Amino acid sequence: MEKAAAYTIPELIAVTLARHIEDGWLAVVGTASYEAAIACRLAQMTHAPNFTWLFGGIGAANPHLKPMPPSTADFRGIRGAEAVIGIDEVDDYELAGKVDLFFAGGIQIDRYGNLNLVCVGDYAKPRFRGPGSVGLPFLSRVKKVFIFTRMHNPRVFVNKVDFISGVGHLDGPGSRARAGLKEDDGPSLVVTNLAVMDFDGASKRMRLQSLHPGVSQASLIENTGFELLRAESVRVTQPPTDNELRLIREEIDTQGILQRI
Repeated sequence: MEKAAAYTIPELIAVTLARHIEDGWLAVVGTASYEAAIACRLAQMTHAPNFTWLFGGIGAANPHLKPMPPSTADFRGIRGAEAVIGIDEVDDYELAGKVDLFFAGGIQIDRYGNLNLVCVGDYAKPRFRGPGSVGLPFLSRVKKVFIFTRMHNPRVFVNKVDFISGVGHLDGPGSRARAGLKEDDGPSLVVTNLAVMDFDGASKRMRLQSLHPGVSQASLIENTGFELLRAESVRVTQPPTDNELRLIREEIDTQGILQRI
């Protein structure tokens, strides 16, 4: 398969997320999730025509607007949508376990995929205050979570988050079940500016699957605050194809936001 000659890291993240989306799923995209929104539309235009996704902030279903609005809270997304539902209904879908996929990130991410958007340090006197949990508490009822970030460094990828905003695999095997959650649900994919990870089925720990072109294992280790498991064969992440880049730049992200952020 022919590879594109030049791409940005945000475009690589969006393409990698898109390739893991399955036809027939229902997904919700949060407010500050531009790569995820691009990924959803790209998946529909390539291999998943029956995939449905919601602009979480405004409840727009399958927005086809060109260009894609920069935020899922941008009401321009309604103009190109197939339907619009209330945010309370979006929340009801999530709580009822009807959502197959949610995209999320955090100011801290740990080895079990727990996410923190609240604060760094002591809760009563934090060193850094985040935006708050926002929609992350709903992750406890979502079937799959795709985590993504452009900031893979030891401050973000920590051994244990200071506050759990979004439930991952908690503290390992059996912990979700003990908390009354479905053991096999939760984070399944992590895509960053350095690599692609999943989670080991037995230990529930984050596991390296592929390194992005030009990234060494030494660099990944240096930028991760915990020991990553490794797949039997660590690959190089497949770059975007010419067609994937064409669709992104000419049909979806026509403002070129992924080329600038």
